[in-house]
Amino acid sequence: MTTPTEPAPRVVIADDQELVRTGFRLILTARGIDVVGEAADGAEAVKAVRRLRPDVVLMDIRMPTMDGLEAARRVLAQAPDCRVIMLTTFDLDSYVYAALAAGASGFLLKDVTPAHLAAAVRLVDTGDALLAPSITRRLVERYASSAARTGASAPPAVHRDLAVLTPREREVLALMGKGLSNTELAQELTLSEATVKTHVARIFAKLTLRDRAQAVVLAYETGLVAPGEPARFTPQER
Repeated sequence: MTTPTEPAPRVVIADDQELVRTGFRLILTARGIDVVGEAADGAEAVKAVRRLRPDVVLMDIRMPTMDGLEAARRVLAQAPDCRVIMLTTFDLDSYVYAALAAGASGFLLKDVTPAHLAAAVRLVDTGDALLAPSITRRLVERYASSAARTGASAPPAVHRDLAVLTPREREVLALMGKGLSNTELAQELTLSEATVKTHVARIFAKLTLRDRAQAVVLAYETGLVAPGEPARFTPQER
């Protein structure tokens, strides 16, 4: 018996450079992904999402009229089921940190390979985070450390009360913040992966988190994990 093919995600591309939009459109459509609209600035992106109801938005950070961060906030407020991937030319940008805190599912550099771009769109469409937890952790820690040195304050996430979590759930969230995958969580806590997934799902529900990327940010913002604590990396991420 054959398994039904998953429908292709519907995508809006928001970037002020027409060449970038055209290139991404060609890459995605060639791989069976439906690009339903384009936008040249953040305001246009918000309108396009309202009109077209895409599954995923590729959102440039630096755009005229309205930047990608504000556009992402508005998109996620009006379409909570939509997934936003931030596009940047930099490997670290304070806007990216703020975007993850606001609910974006990750970020891509604009020099991403065609295969990686298509895979990223399909990944976030399934509800997963684009960034591996330990990669997200490194991003958050680098920005938090930089902000501490300069005296700047990190853009705050929506504050959530960790008191709603059980002690075990707090432990799981802290370990997610340190970059552990579900497999590593199971090993660390001597639990089955099914039990770990149940804990993670309950944490997301109680704290209204969209994915693991946002969970990592929240673990830092609430002080559950502090910059400088030993990181954990899976072998392929070393």
